[in-house]
Amino acid sequence: MVNPIRMEAIAVTIQYEVQVKQVASFGQVPGPEVFWMSAFDRWLPLITLMGVIRGGGKTILINSGPPLDFVPTMNASWLEFFKDERARMTVTEEQQTLNVLRAMGISPEEVDYVVVTPLQAYAIGNVDLFPNASICLSKRGWIDFHAPKHPDPRRDMAIPSRILTHLVVDAWREGRVRLLEDEETLLPGLHIWYAGTHHRSSMAVNVQTHAGTVIFSDCMFYYDNVEKNHPLGILENLEECQDAYARIRKEAAVIVPMYDPAVLERHPDGYVSRA
Repeated sequence: MVNPIRMEAIAVTIQYEVQVKQVASFGQVPGPEVFWMSAFDRWLPLITLMGVIRGGGKTILINSGPPLDFVPTMNASWLEFFKDERARMTVTEEQQTLNVLRAMGISPEEVDYVVVTPLQAYAIGNVDLFPNASICLSKRGWIDFHAPKHPDPRRDMAIPSRILTHLVVDAWREGRVRLLEDEETLLPGLHIWYAGTHHRSSMAVNVQTHAGTVIFSDCMFYYDNVEKNHPLGILENLEECQDAYARIRKEAAVIVPMYDPAVLERHPDGYVSRA
């Protein structure tokens, strides 16, 4: 007698290719912005990175870079806050979002998803360039933006008016705004979770690759925040910070702090993991 063959479902996991590209420089900021209650005598450089993830026939961006027409407004606000010209955003022609993607052979129409973390102009400022992309935002952060417990008069610094109009009119009408729960799998092998810490809209993105799990997040500015368990300086919740860092250390094979210049030293060709 031939035993019946039992067919079992096989879970397919995509191994993504992951690259990082610099889309702006923040200049330098006071040390306590990066390291909680520390580095008072130092100014530390920050950059902003865009993640480019490809696999399974999809192209996913983590953040979209700052809007060029809004950079002067951001710099004026930072000058008012820091009282020092060292904290100043610059974007070279090579770093402009569309030029970065063009050099990679990616057209705006080919981008399937843009994951934005946090809701800040330097991260969300170019989402209107991608006509076919789902724009993925933290639901918790979106609600906080519209109904904050402590309103911030500088709302444009979070979402510039032009981008906000695009989100709530055109992209919303087209069904392209996706509000993410605190734990959500966007695609097989690509999981997004609420990290908090820096902003109410800060998330972490877990990406399965041949190098293991790569985690992007703005809850860490420097590698040392997580690797040395030194909390971020400019944070909104210390407990969230400790929880997020513990989870990142447990789950990540490779971490990508989204503002650390050292990311491009560890990955000088921009590849975090090749296909």
